[in-house]
Amino acid sequence: MRWDAQRLDLDEPGALPGMPSIRGLLRSVQVPEFPGLTFHEVRSKSALNRVPGESAMPFPWSINPYRGCSHSCVYCVGGDTLVLTPDSRQVRIADLTVGDRIVGTEKRGRYRFYVETEVLAHWSTVKPAYRVTLADGTTLVASGDHRFLTGHSWKHVTGTGSGIGQRPHLTPNDEMLGFGLTAATPKETAEYRRGYLTGMIRGDAMLGTYAYRRANGRPGLAHRFRLALIDLDALLRTQGYLEQEGIATAFFAFTPASERRRAMHGIRASRGQAVADIRALVQWPTDPSAEWSRGFLAGIFDAEGSRSQHIMRVSNADDEMLTRTSAAFAAHGFDSILEDPGRPNRVRTVRLRGGLKEHLRFIHLVDPAIRRKCRLQGTAIKSTADLRVVSVEDIGLEVPMYDITTGTGDFIANGVVSHNCFARRTHEWLELDSGRDFDTQVVVKTNLVEVLRRELARPSWQREHVALGTNTDPYQRAEGRYRLMPGVIDALARSGTPFSVLTKGTLLRRDVPLLAAAARDVPVGLGVSIAIWDDDLHAALEPGVPTPRARLDLVRALADAGLPCGVFLAPVLPGLTDSPEHLDAALDAVAAAGATGVTVIPLHLRPGAREWFMAWLGRAHPELVPRYERLYARRAYVPAEYRAWLTRQVAPLLARHGLDPRSGGAARQVEVTGVPGDEEVGFPSGSLPSRTPGTPATGATTAPAEQLTLL
Repeated sequence: MRWDAQRLDLDEPGALPGMPSIRGLLRSVQVPEFPGLTFHEVRSKSALNRVPGESAMPFPWSINPYRGCSHSCVYCVGGDTLVLTPDSRQVRIADLTVGDRIVGTEKRGRYRFYVETEVLAHWSTVKPAYRVTLADGTTLVASGDHRFLTGHSWKHVTGTGSGIGQRPHLTPNDEMLGFGLTAATPKETAEYRRGYLTGMIRGDAMLGTYAYRRANGRPGLAHRFRLALIDLDALLRTQGYLEQEGIATAFFAFTPASERRRAMHGIRASRGQAVADIRALVQWPTDPSAEWSRGFLAGIFDAEGSRSQHIMRVSNADDEMLTRTSAAFAAHGFDSILEDPGRPNRVRTVRLRGGLKEHLRFIHLVDPAIRRKCRLQGTAIKSTADLRVVSVEDIGLEVPMYDITTGTGDFIANGVVSHNCFARRTHEWLELDSGRDFDTQVVVKTNLVEVLRRELARPSWQREHVALGTNTDPYQRAEGRYRLMPGVIDALARSGTPFSVLTKGTLLRRDVPLLAAAARDVPVGLGVSIAIWDDDLHAALEPGVPTPRARLDLVRALADAGLPCGVFLAPVLPGLTDSPEHLDAALDAVAAAGATGVTVIPLHLRPGAREWFMAWLGRAHPELVPRYERLYARRAYVPAEYRAWLTRQVAPLLARHGLDPRSGGAARQVEVTGVPGDEEVGFPSGSLPSRTPGTPATGATTAPAEQLTLL
């Protein structure tokens, strides 16, 4: 067998550019049998994963042979993509880390607002790249799978209007949401520093030389420089810039904090030479350079500027300061206006026009030190920027790309609203995306069986129930190459440990003899997920996933081997698969295949799934859109009324097909309660048997959290 492998030296982080940093990595392998997939082979330190004691899951332990899954989708953008942070700085997505605070969005009523959120996960991959160009000059490099928010809906970068590649995608008729192209923040220069000091010191400092008479009656001169601010960032920047000019200042506490005011600190100098040098630094230049003007705008904004009620302004009573401020704005192409409210103190305002787009261009270009004035959280997403899609071009290269998971499900990428991979692992079980965008990076725990045998042999091991399939499918495509499951099954059975497996992969049929042998020694529970029974509907929503018929054949093979197997009939789609006729046909097929249990779960629509599914529904079944909007208005789960209705539809069918426990069957018909505990662990209430802590849930059929949460 021919295969290509790249061995990685962990002491050389650049050995494989663009690949994730994986602890214990031995090598990365690409094989012809699995085109488009890269297997990252690692040595794992542990095999058994402890489930938190407070969890509602009915098993205490789980095993995950693989991290990532070839069923999954990865939406990603180029590493140089700039992500907006809460203080309006921009950070390369490649440089983000888990826990960083960034800006996402939140829909409130009819409008969407910028809000602060957190980076929950961060990873990289390599994918074919596309360049998206917008009318205002914004460019984005992204995979064809990535999604951006347009005025109509979330849309993928690429796709087709019909056929195998059908999905919502960007076209020249689309307009993205956000603020668009702003400005890069240039590096700090000497001229910038001088401009900043001029704006800050002339705007807010005391600088002078005063004559006075000494105690002995002789005349004297007092030299004074003092700058006192609430914001330490601006104060320390000023002090640092002065030090670079050879001017030392002393830091001191100016006023203590009170109930109404924050503490103020200051810097000062009293040497005559220091004051003279500062005075020379802040002289007005005859011909201000662009860099000096940029620094001056940052300094005067820190000293006298404000941004509130969506208005950015600089206020002062000095004619020269106002004139210089207006000129500096104009030097960088900003549109400003001088406003005079007629105050007795003659304080007037230079106001920057152009809305949020120009505010952010100003912030990014001049880089003020006081970032609290730069925050845009709570601002509605409105902009005058021309964010029409001009072109989507195939670059013709596979490049390193990055993605993140955030608390809001999105982030701001190069000034536009970008969907994140809200949780890579959930894509495995969503089954509502096209199924064509498989995750190409799969971590394989090559020594899993060896580690598992060692852990099971410990005297402390209590032979509690172990579940497989709770995170990623143990019978995904990688298992065809690495064959980890036979060793796992043998190790568990030999140690007397009860276990359960849930899969939608028909590869499990390979191990039916091993499972049958194991079931003679320990309780074994098996579950198969079957989402959609209608062939046409399956082709539209689950291309690439084993067909319902193939998964029924798997159930039948397990039943023929004498193994109990439950079926998760999920999701039930309102108006599409919830008719008595459809449910009757599904349950008849399940019963005929020999299933020993059925769990019926209505569709869940979380953010990410909702946008994709509703867009598909609008194209395929527009008549159902109003009903879905009512059922899932501001919620991920169907209301209690629908669950009760579905219960009434299913109950007599369970009895008819011998699946009702009262008629000798072993079915469990589940209603999703959506209570916080269930939502947190991802299991609908009642979908699994309860367990007493410390006792094995023998024979339990387990379901992966990701599947049940998103169905």
